[in-house]
Amino acid sequence: MSMQALYLLVPLAPLAAAIVVGLWGPKLGRVVSQWLCILGVAVSTVVSGLILRDVLSGNTFNGDLYVWMTSGELKFALGFLIDPLTALMITVVSFVSLMVHVYTIGYMADDPGYTRFFAYISAFTFAMLMLVMANNFLQLFFGWEAVGLVSYLLIGFWYTRPTAIYANLKAFLANRVGDFGFVLGLGLIVAYFGSLDYASVFSGAPALTGTTFPIAGNAQASVLTAICIGLFVGAMGKSAQVPLHVWLPDSMEGPTPISALIHAATMVTAGIFMVARMSPLFELSATALSFVTIIGATTALFMALLGVVQNDIKRVIAYSTLSQLGYMTVALGVSAYSAAIFHLMTHAFFKALLFLAAGSVIIALHHEQDLRKMGGLKKYMPITYWTALVGSLALAGVPPFAGFFSKDTIIDAVGLSQVGGHAYAEFAVTVSVFITALYTFRMLFMAFHGAERFRHAGADHAAHDPGHAGADGHGADPRESPWVVTVPLVLLAIPSIYSGWAYIDPVVFGNFFGGSILIAPQHAGIATLTEEWRGPWAFIVHGVTTLPFWLALSGIAVAWYLYLKRTDLPARIAARLGALYRLLVNNYYIDRFNDWFFAGGFRRVGTLFSDVGDRSIIDGFFVNGSWRVVAATSAVLRQIQSGFIYQYAFAMVLGIVVFLFWWLTLRVI
Repeated sequence: MSMQALYLLVPLAPLAAAIVVGLWGPKLGRVVSQWLCILGVAVSTVVSGLILRDVLSGNTFNGDLYVWMTSGELKFALGFLIDPLTALMITVVSFVSLMVHVYTIGYMADDPGYTRFFAYISAFTFAMLMLVMANNFLQLFFGWEAVGLVSYLLIGFWYTRPTAIYANLKAFLANRVGDFGFVLGLGLIVAYFGSLDYASVFSGAPALTGTTFPIAGNAQASVLTAICIGLFVGAMGKSAQVPLHVWLPDSMEGPTPISALIHAATMVTAGIFMVARMSPLFELSATALSFVTIIGATTALFMALLGVVQNDIKRVIAYSTLSQLGYMTVALGVSAYSAAIFHLMTHAFFKALLFLAAGSVIIALHHEQDLRKMGGLKKYMPITYWTALVGSLALAGVPPFAGFFSKDTIIDAVGLSQVGGHAYAEFAVTVSVFITALYTFRMLFMAFHGAERFRHAGADHAAHDPGHAGADGHGADPRESPWVVTVPLVLLAIPSIYSGWAYIDPVVFGNFFGGSILIAPQHAGIATLTEEWRGPWAFIVHGVTTLPFWLALSGIAVAWYLYLKRTDLPARIAARLGALYRLLVNNYYIDRFNDWFFAGGFRRVGTLFSDVGDRSIIDGFFVNGSWRVVAATSAVLRQIQSGFIYQYAFAMVLGIVVFLFWWLTLRVI
């Protein structure tokens, strides 16, 4: 089989499974449907590994597979760009998706939409793979919108729940805001480059340096800056950066497997990947890089703070995702693209692990998600506990777990950067290390250690995850989840341990990406780190002497003290903080502001147009006014249609007199 056929097999295998199961799943049955989808993604995973090995041996590909249409010199095509960046992404996406597919067998066992869910997650995988394999902006846009569409279906999977419908609509609208900027960026690319092909745009970008266009009066804007910021606004929507982050926590309304897939390997990583792919453009705009850096730093710090006050186990992990996406975005802003992709990879493993571990806990506690109703689960769920501990250590950045290497690399790169906003970014990502360790181990201690609070939990939470397996009565002790749940946990825990020290050398400090990523000479932070690189063990030794390591340990210690040793203190601290605590609990009131200003504002504008425009002008003046004029005219005309002959004769005589008078007047003149 040729390599091009293998390239096609990667996205088409899950697509074929999604189509077959989506159309005929109920007839095929659950077992056949689940294994068709798992087989499709397994094929993608194996083939992705083969492609990665082939790319590492020096073989790349960039070509069109199908030309849809041409308009003048502009070509609309579907094609693949297979290089180290693509090969790494498809391997991570397909592997994590495979783990989620297997896990779904146990988690969704009793759900009536079982086959529909498998069809959705296979389609989701297909959309993400098409996005990362694209060699042109048209296919990128197709994958970009496709992941948005399928995420809408998955977040609102339980469509009988009003909260799920609200959440998927919120995600859809927030992404439309971001996609508006993305489309503007694409429009500028077409206008100034006349091409949608990556290679053509990247090669022509340096010639546009200094090119401007008018925006208001005599004010001018850089074309490249406008393109980059437009594209990044799209990334802010997909990768949930402030202020377009509001949809991601609410996406927890979907089943836990899709939470893991959205937060770990698909959708939210699309924006990070896209900016890394567009490095030849972003490197030409210092303004765009500063904008990216500041947005990422704000997201990393302020979303981490929100994780500390969450009591829903899935929402803690969701806000963790927001913060970690902020880290990746900061890395992009300081031109540490390889560090951003490396953190994307390690984060995919340990974040999927944490979500699936949370789902295992939810299964054991019969759909309970409130940390205040957990505790003491370690002895009942040893596999879930130890794998969750691995994920927590990786997320907190404790060596030698994966998150330590990727997170410390980003912090070091920020410290070497001179891009605008770098000082603020360095402060944000450093402080966030402490906060991350605090909320991560707060979650771990509240769920698995301490008193067994689940025995006093109410029974009304069973409706939270409808159709779910495992609810066999609230009186029984929790028990470990079945093998279809625990095996993916173990398989994800393995790379969460070793992928950091095993791959940091080639991915970050080696020439792994080659020409996939372009870094301008003035943005040499990663190059400087490469010169100082002495191997993973030297990196660990260096790391334990720096502030972030001790901040991580401090966060773990504070979490232990507050949530195991002195469990009365958190409530007292919250009471002392007062307004600040309420600010965090209410998510900085951003949702309320959006509801009042944007949603409420548009409703008020709509009401104004409805009352004034529609009712008063259109209905009142034109429609009702027309019939009133016709009615008045008819009432007058009706008076002369009396039916009396003498009135008609009088009218005729009067008409003749008037006509003769007019005619004689004209003759005299």
